[in-house]
Amino acid sequence: MASFYTDNDDLRFYVEKGIDWAPIVELTEFFHKSPDGFEKWQDAVEMYRDILALVGEFSADEIASRAAEIDRQGMTVEDGEVVFSPPLQEIFDQLKALELHGMTIPRELGGQNCPLTVFYLASELIARGDISVMTHNSFHGAMAMAMLVYSFQEGTTEFDAEKGVITKTRFAEAIEEIRKGDAWGAMDITEPNAGSDMARLACAAKLGEDGQWRLTGSKIFITSGHGKYHFVIARTEEVKDPTDPMSGLAGLSMFLVEAYEDTEDGRKRFVEIDRLEEKLGHHGSATTSLTFEDTPAHLIGARGEGFKYMLILMNNARVGVGFESLGLCESAYRMAVAYAEERVSMGKPIGRHEMLADYLDEMRTDIQAIRALGVTCAVNEEKAQKTKMMLEAGFVPAAKRAEHERKQKKFARDSRRLTPLLKYFASEKAVEMARRCIQIHGGVGYTTEYGGEKLLRDAMVLPIYEGTSQIQSLMVMKDVLMGVLKNPRRFARKIAQTKWRAASARDPLERRVAKLQALALSSQQHLLTRTAADKFSTLKGQPIQEWPQRFLENWDPKRDFSYAMLHAERLTRQLIDEAIVEILFAQAKAHPERRELLERYLERAEPRARFLHDEITTTGARLLARLEAQEAEASTRQAG
Repeated sequence: MASFYTDNDDLRFYVEKGIDWAPIVELTEFFHKSPDGFEKWQDAVEMYRDILALVGEFSADEIASRAAEIDRQGMTVEDGEVVFSPPLQEIFDQLKALELHGMTIPRELGGQNCPLTVFYLASELIARGDISVMTHNSFHGAMAMAMLVYSFQEGTTEFDAEKGVITKTRFAEAIEEIRKGDAWGAMDITEPNAGSDMARLACAAKLGEDGQWRLTGSKIFITSGHGKYHFVIARTEEVKDPTDPMSGLAGLSMFLVEAYEDTEDGRKRFVEIDRLEEKLGHHGSATTSLTFEDTPAHLIGARGEGFKYMLILMNNARVGVGFESLGLCESAYRMAVAYAEERVSMGKPIGRHEMLADYLDEMRTDIQAIRALGVTCAVNEEKAQKTKMMLEAGFVPAAKRAEHERKQKKFARDSRRLTPLLKYFASEKAVEMARRCIQIHGGVGYTTEYGGEKLLRDAMVLPIYEGTSQIQSLMVMKDVLMGVLKNPRRFARKIAQTKWRAASARDPLERRVAKLQALALSSQQHLLTRTAADKFSTLKGQPIQEWPQRFLENWDPKRDFSYAMLHAERLTRQLIDEAIVEILFAQAKAHPERRELLERYLERAEPRARFLHDEITTTGARLLARLEAQEAEASTRQAG
């Protein structure tokens, strides 16, 4: 029996050594107060290991073996409902029987109470079998957990603080239905004229005299949109300042919508499925367009908090895409290695030819780097969410509350830093590795026989959905540079300390890591210097006594950061390398066998860092001058 878990030494490193499970188990078990909880964290990890082994075998034997058939057959719409192909339906019938949709749901709600980190590791395993299956699977248990988190946030979950258990939660019936595999959810954000620009969302929510909210509008590109439970972002408030591209966000609210109700007379729909998108890949995942027409809805939280609640969903979804991408990368690499070992050319297997050996070595190294980044991100996100939930539930003694609040802020800060880096790196590498897999196969890679072309078709959407790679880059740039502006002294100290380590650290690997960090800091310094110069240029004509205030206040990333926005993607790639070598160096200090991986990664990252630094510091002026001239010309025409 094949297993995608036991055949992966790097993945098992994290389960056996690389993850500090004790605090995660403690947070997941709510300080071991639950009567059904584990007495020792090691016992919990043993269960996690068993679940991952089960998922690894199921993905290898059942999902991977049906992937090509699922891809060919796709799905259809009959009488307004999406219908799965027989092999896809068989997979989800089996997942239901295995009760895997309840993996992360608390025991008192019928689940296995596994950490989110275990779910993400399982996501990689399932995605290695077929990424579209994993995409749809993520809208089961993950959406149930989102319901629970939202209920925590709005204060509609009740607890027994002594026993450490949930006694009541707002969405208990929906969570139970999803846990059983009888329903699933969807996240409805995108509209025909509003994708990344959420401020332009127009789907409207109105509160009736009967106290019932109702939604009217359209949503498009909704993954698993044929599900029963929909988290919908809708507009409850008017845009106050149409000239401010961000003002519309304050008018958005989050709603839970039941798309249909099953009765004795059949299914009654409140949300209509307009069409099923015909896509390049992901044929085991339904992508729908939906219409809401006076559809009953339940407000989550308060009016105007939709963007805040959306970010909770998005952050988890982006980490999930990172692990899905990792599974596809692993599949592409294994497929390429298998072919390269058996295909003989010029007297030896092609995998021993220097260029192809280099390709495979880079793929292996990058996969391990993605996993290092992904696991670190997942652990921080988990700790941030669960520490916050414990604080909100009152499970933390008053004497320890300040300490836990500090820890929660650090976990959240680290997760916010790493999440867009993971989403960018993993999704872009998935496309690169799928294409490389085809290239290594040569002519047969272009045919449907070997499966490489399917991986490429499936990979192409990964840098697009849940926030494009370019959106991730802009988020990274804004957070990094605004952070420096808030505390320039700390940034200056960091530069000095990094330069000192680069010159004086005893460990040669630490010196190399510090040099790479220094290049990333130098790029940030250059972008800030250039941005500051541009900001000063806007002060012309203003009273000189107002310069300090006008310079330090009212920074607008959309207006003041044009040079940084031009180089945001390059900066992001530098920061990805910086984050990964930091993580791998920490691993190498604790586990000497990981030094070899760090050396491999540095070998490729160091020249890349020098090149990116050179691009950031020497290019862009010509293009920005042209764009500025075009803007001036457009303004002149508009004025005329």
